[in-house]
Formats: sequence, C-alpha cells, structure tokens
Amino acid sequence: MKKNLFRKIITSVFFIFCFSQCYSDTLTNDKKLQSYKYMKTINSVFDFVQQNYVEEIDPKILYEGALKGMLNAIGDPYTLYLDADAMRDLTDTTEGTFGGLGIYITKPLESTPTKPAYVEISSPMEDTPASRAGLQSGDFIIAINGEPTPDMTSDDVLERLRGPVGTSVTITILRGKNIKFDINLTRALIEVPTIKYSMIEGTSTGYVRIIQFTPETAKRLQDALDSFEKSNYNSLIIDVRDNPGGLMVSAVEVADKFIDEGTIVDVKSRLLFENQKFSAKKENTTVKKGIPIVMLINNGAASASEILAGALKDSHLAYLVGEKTYGKGSVQQVVPLSNTEGIKITMARYYSPSDTNIDKIGIPADLEVKNIEIKPEEEQTYTDLYNSGILPEIATENPNMTEKEIAKKAKELAKTYPIEERLLRRLIRVQLPNSASIVYDLDYDNQLQAALDVFKTKDFNSLLKSTKSLKELQEEAKQKDENGKVVATK
Repeated sequence: MKKNLFRKIITSVFFIFCFSQCYSDTLTNDKKLQSYKYMKTINSVFDFVQQNYVEEIDPKILYEGALKGMLNAIGDPYTLYLDADAMRDLTDTTEGTFGGLGIYITKPLESTPTKPAYVEISSPMEDTPASRAGLQSGDFIIAINGEPTPDMTSDDVLERLRGPVGTSVTITILRGKNIKFDINLTRALIEVPTIKYSMIEGTSTGYVRIIQFTPETAKRLQDALDSFEKSNYNSLIIDVRDNPGGLMVSAVEVADKFIDEGTIVDVKSRLLFENQKFSAKKENTTVKKGIPIVMLINNGAASASEILAGALKDSHLAYLVGEKTYGKGSVQQVVPLSNTEGIKITMARYYSPSDTNIDKIGIPADLEVKNIEIKPEEEQTYTDLYNSGILPEIATENPNMTEKEIAKKAKELAKTYPIEERLLRRLIRVQLPNSASIVYDLDYDNQLQAALDVFKTKDFNSLLKSTKSLKELQEEAKQKDENGKVVATK
C-alpha cells in the first residue's frame, strides 16, 4: 500500500516537473518564434521602404533610425544608441578632454505642451565656463542660439553645445518657474576633474570634494587623506554634491578606504554572470577608525556618488547633510557595434549594504539643509541682474578683488538689485579669474556650515548610530498613510 502511494507521488511529481518544463520550453519557443516574426517584419519594411519610397534613401538613415526607435521604446533614458559623435563624446567625457561648456545634462524622450522636453542641467563641472557663469543643478536650457530645445534630440543638443575651443554659444536658461535669462559662454578645453581638497581654515576639519569618479579618484583621495594627516585633522567632510557619478569600481575603491569589512555594493542582473558583490578588505582601509565624517549630498549627486553615500550610510560611518540625491541605481554597459558606433544599455541594478536599491528614489539626508534660494519677489531682479552683463564687467575691471572689496561691491549692487548680499558676493566671486582656486565657499554655503556645526554635537558617534539604514527608511516610507503619518515602524 505504502509502496503504491509512494510510486503515485513520484509519478505525480515527475509529471508536474515534465509539464512545467514543457510549459516553460513552450513559452521560450513562443517568444523565440514571436521575435523571429518581428525581425522578419522589420526586414520586410526596411526593404520595402528602400525599394518604394518616392526618393532614394541612404540605408544608414533607416538603420540608425530603427536602432534609436528600438532602444527609445524601452523608456529607459540610460539605454540608447550611440552614433559616431555620441561615442566620441562618451570617450572624451570619461577619458580625455573636449571643447565645451562643462555641464552634464539629461533630456526627456517626449515633449508635451504641459511638460516641454527642456534640457536639464544635472550638474556643472568644476572650473568650467558653466560653473564660472553660475549655472546650477536643476537649471533648464530652453534654447540654444535662439533655437528651442524641446524638439531637439540629445544628439542635436550635444552637437550645438560642443565645438572648437574659443568659439561661443548663447543658451537661454530657465531657473525655477519664472527666471529666464540668456548667457553667452565661450567654449573651453574641458578636462575631466576628480578631487579638490583643503583643510577648512580655522578648524581641524579636512574637506575633500569628489567631483567625478575616474580611475584616478582613489589615488587622489589618498593624497588628500595623507595631507590631512600631516595637518592633524580630527574630522572629515566628503562633498559629492553635483557629482554625476563615473566609474563604479572607483566608488568601490573609495568606499574601501573607509569600510573595513562587509558589503560595499551588490550588483544584480537577470543574467547570473553579470551579478557581482563588492566587499571591503581590511588591508585597503586607510581612514582611522572612529573619525567623525559628514557627507554633503544634493540632487546633483548620482550613480557612483550614491554608491559611496549608500555604503557609508548603511555602514553607519558617515552622517549625511544636504538634500536628497538624484536616484540613479542602475548600471550601464557600452557595447560597440563597430569602431565608430555602439549602444549603451542598462544591464543591472546596484544595491546598498542593506540590500536596497535607490533607483528613482534617491538617498535622503540625515539632516536636510537647503542652500540659499531665490525668493519669488527677487526673481525678476535676479533676471535683470544677469541680463545686465554687469557681473562679468566687474570681474574684468578688477580681476584681483579681495573679499573686502567683493563685500563692498555687493553692497553697492544691492541698492540697484535688492538681492541678499551673500548671494551677490557669490555671483561676483565665481566670475573672478581666480575662482578656479576656490576649494570651498563658507560665506555662501549653508550646507557646509551645517556640516561643521554637526561636529560640535557632544556625542557624534551616538548621533551616527541613531541614523536609519536605507532599507529601514524605505520600509518606513511604505508604511506611511495618505496623510504622511507613520502608522507602523520597525
């Protein structure tokens, strides 16, 4: 009796397995058949258009259009076709130099009357025409040389913004809802930067700004740490604001200098061979244990910057000050199709040490601090000031202004342009030829001031340990009711 029952169970299990396997194979075969039919139709349309369209068409136009349409249909702004110009621009940005303005941009795929597809500035690069002109993360480029940007493709935008060194381009900026102004910028040789550092004057705090993650970032960071050690630093500020990311492995190398064990980042894909976990190694840790660390973040901090921020936050090694990060938790790979073209495709997503993905969510600050903002009543005045051209004139007439002279000139400007003097001082300061040598701006920077105040907390370690991991924060957010009140916590 028992043998018969056992035999029936085995037979049933075997049948279910076979059925499941056959069903799975059938689904797989159906998908392959469907894909084959689609490809056959695409080939037929390609040939039909070439043979029958009223005018002769270059097959390259159809080919590139098909690839662009296919990848755009996915709806992922990071998955796209790279023509020869885009491939060259990508190589320039990550490895070399190029003539341009020094801005990282994003552009929506679709434009509507209610939401035009303006070009958004993700972040300006340090020491470039864009940063010296005062362009900011979140600014929109609504026109280039008078041409509206909503109907332009990303390639069109790059083609118009980049060009020979020394040539100029006029862009129309929309800041906030109502501030519009034109800026004429001269293209310069843009070199991909990585690190700036200095001791904060009058303190024992080391300040390091990671501008972008490149192959040299970890080495340059170690130079900064060695310099701080010689200055007997007792606290550290890591600034990744407006850092658009860069090489993931570089962010891992940087995090490894702080984390002595455990996960730094976990890369997960639907393809098993793409999965990879990066773990800290004690022998790579160079930052002395227990040193208070504050990390400055904002909406311009993305990708590799968020890998570092997430790793240090989940490891309770850094206190985050500023504003929520951008929220790019995906990993892209460039696949060459030839020597001159390729595709960039999202292959995986990355997860922080608490097994949390922040894509389209971002990382919130432990202490939210906004930098100075233009008040609604100041918007027109601000626009008038920019359009007047007086700021570059001031810098040209007196290129070696002292801080005392800057303050005096700001006070004079405030009589005609009633804007907060601290902002006016900043606008003058970034126009000066020596602005490239400024590592930090304590006069203007609310977030940096707040970071220094955090170090004055009596028990910094207790403050740090009380912070929540990214997983705890996301779970808490899911438990909020419609009124935004937490109804349950861990």
